[in-house]
Amino acid sequence: MQSTLLEPKLTRDRVLSIAEADAVAAYDNLNSFRVEIQLKSDGWHVEYLFRGEGRFHTGGGPTYIIDAETGAILDKKYYQ
Repeated sequence: MQSTLLEPKLTRDRVLSIAEADAVAAYDNLNSFRVEIQLKSDGWHVEYLFRGEGRFHTGGGPTYIIDAETGAILDKKYYQ
């Protein structure tokens, strides 16, 4: 049984820097994306979404689950 994290070891900013370092290596330029981040019981969920409401886009940005204690990337998916 997994417990809910009340105070993660890693800050939101640190988690974003981990995700961004990986995302830049895969996508080069992240200017077309906005980032959503949420702490859940299985870690930090980071999702890069295309900017611009009301426009149709194919593909998408990377998504991550990052361990809240160690900063390890537990899962990642690239959508291009």
